[in-house]
Amino acid sequence: MQEVTGYKSIALDIAERIVSGELPVQSKISGRSLLASQYHVSPETIRKAIGLLKDENIVSVSQGKEIVIVSDQNAYDYITKNNYLKSVYSLKQELQQLLVLKKGIDSKFEVLLTEIIDASDRLKNLKPYHPVEIKVTDHSHVVGKTIANLQFWQNTGATIVALRRGTQVSISPGPHVILRENDVLVVVGDGQVQERTEQFLNMILPEE
Repeated sequence: MQEVTGYKSIALDIAERIVSGELPVQSKISGRSLLASQYHVSPETIRKAIGLLKDENIVSVSQGKEIVIVSDQNAYDYITKNNYLKSVYSLKQELQQLLVLKKGIDSKFEVLLTEIIDASDRLKNLKPYHPVEIKVTDHSHVVGKTIANLQFWQNTGATIVALRRGTQVSISPGPHVILRENDVLVVVGDGQVQERTEQFLNMILPEE
């Protein structure tokens, strides 16, 4: 193995050890001479490996040559970028990150929804006002029509507080938004609002 390959492999190995938790964030790792003996390479090879990790903001190196781990997320990104870690473990890590991201989005969504409800006199008077999600089916007559043209509130008594379209969420969509198949409407209203809205979305119109 040539030295150039060696130091890149060592950098990736150290990054993997950081991601696995073997080397925790804020911990100090062995000096270059000790790392050289662990990996059976020269101190110069270790210097290059640590240089790579420093450039990726995975570790910091003080003037006293002390090596400190600063980011496990950057270590994970570095491994992924180099196509080094393709395993169940990496997929699990990615899933966990997506779940954390989803939790954050859901939390933000709830806060915005509460603010909308607090700001609207009509919504304040709804008891209960718990939101429900209703999906627009492929063959619904509302597909391709605007909220205003459908006279949505008049027909259902439901107020649309948000619209989910794929990964995008529109808060309080306006009357000119055109509904598409598989849109998810987040509505509030009285106790029968879900039943009325689903009936409206799924009703079959007579052929012209």
